[in-house]
Amino acid sequence: MLDALGIRHRTFDHAPVFTVEESRNACAHIPGGHTKNLFLKDRKNRLWLVVARESLRIDLNALAKHSGAGRFSFGASELLIEVLGVPPGSVTPFALINDHAQRVSVVLDEGMLALDPLNFHPLRNDRTTAISPDDLLRFIRATGHRPFITTLPARDS
Repeated sequence: MLDALGIRHRTFDHAPVFTVEESRNACAHIPGGHTKNLFLKDRKNRLWLVVARESLRIDLNALAKHSGAGRFSFGASELLIEVLGVPPGSVTPFALINDHAQRVSVVLDEGMLALDPLNFHPLRNDRTTAISPDDLLRFIRATGHRPFITTLPARDS
């Protein structure tokens, strides 16, 4: 889909990573902004994908209140696979290509969009694909999703 949209991208191979810490070690050589992606569910069973800088310590309670979600919990792995078609450890905005019913609301960290390029897993956690912030937005919109761009609330250390 990236090629079909004319989106420039570069993919790097590396050992599989399942956590931000593992990613920092395996992907330190990859230039650009590194990210984390949280698949969340609220009390009304609405689904959310929060995409942020990997270093940001997100205050999920404040974000839930700000977004009208009430309270967030992490989505079960079975739900993640059902809706986005990826297993835990491979969550990525690229998986929105699998959410044909647009069940997932996408929240993007405004600060992340200042980084160029941005790095995400390409539906698997043994590779990282770099694209520009503008192209990320174009990709998300092409999947039928409307990203909500905001300053994500940070937790105190």
